Amino acid sequence: MNLKIFSIRTKKLCGLCVQNKINSNNTLKSSEYFYFWKMKFAFIINPYSAKKNYQPFLESLSKRVENPLYIVSKSLEDTDDFIRRVWNDVDIFVAVGGDGTISVVAQKLINTSKILAVFPAGSGNGFSNETNFNKNISRLLEKIEEKKFREIDTFMVNEHFSINVSGTGFDGKVVKEFEKTSRGFKNYIKVSIQTFFNYKPIKIKFLEEDHKQYNGKYLMLNIANTRQFGNNAYIAPMASKSDGLVDLVLVKKFPLTYSPFFAFRMFTKRLKDDDYVTYLPVSEIEFKVNTKTWHIDGEFKKIKSPIHIKVLPKSLRILV
Repeated sequence: MNLKIFSIRTKKLCGLCVQNKINSNNTLKSSEYFYFWKMKFAFIINPYSAKKNYQPFLESLSKRVENPLYIVSKSLEDTDDFIRRVWNDVDIFVAVGGDGTISVVAQKLINTSKILAVFPAGSGNGFSNETNFNKNISRLLEKIEEKKFREIDTFMVNEHFSINVSGTGFDGKVVKEFEKTSRGFKNYIKVSIQTFFNYKPIKIKFLEEDHKQYNGKYLMLNIANTRQFGNNAYIAPMASKSDGLVDLVLVKKFPLTYSPFFAFRMFTKRLKDDDYVTYLPVSEIEFKVNTKTWHIDGEFKKIKSPIHIKVLPKSLRILV
């Protein structure tokens, strides 16, 4: 594998000094070793986020940071290898992308002294919205310089790591179909409407006696560490990312006439327990579901039952 090394010379903060032989094609062979001085932060950029338009971010960064360290990551292997190589020299890892990208980076920082920061560049940016990151790069750099952080919870869905909202059923199917489009909020709404009319409810069977009363058919089941999917759609308005719990959200299939009320309540933070929605705050829970179609932080996954949900309390440091 070859890693591309990018060096931008500009005026303000010093991000990186590099000493090594770089090949004529501007790549560094994996077998070569390189050293960094004064390195405190690094950027991991998903080139497929933000409609593949990450150049404005780099241009803006180049005006503010001298010699920043970053990678335009084309694969999970790229990201893993990059983090491993710079680990001892970096305090703060900045994920540039959507919730899926953030989750990939965050998983490498769990239960360590490293700090996660975010520059939102996804379709929904749910986690960014919930952790007060926006597209103001100057403010992001100010936060990096201050280096203040807080510890938040994360959770597991079997062997899959999650930071925001994950789920199965209707929204799992929507994410699967959404990934076939060019993304964007309009496409998400279009796919959601098309899927709703034809989707058959999933069957949930809880394994613990205390929760067997909730066995039944549901439109969807979500596990919410934060309050929203993204785009300010609040599926769990009372969820907290630092209370040691996730909100298990059970939604029964509702009639078309209820749809406007559900949507209005979701976008105004007013969803609550009613005839169609049930909230179960849990730190750990097991159940079976008759589908393998899931989304983990908005990324489609196939996950086989039984399902084991477990919160990892205060497991991630995040820049504030």
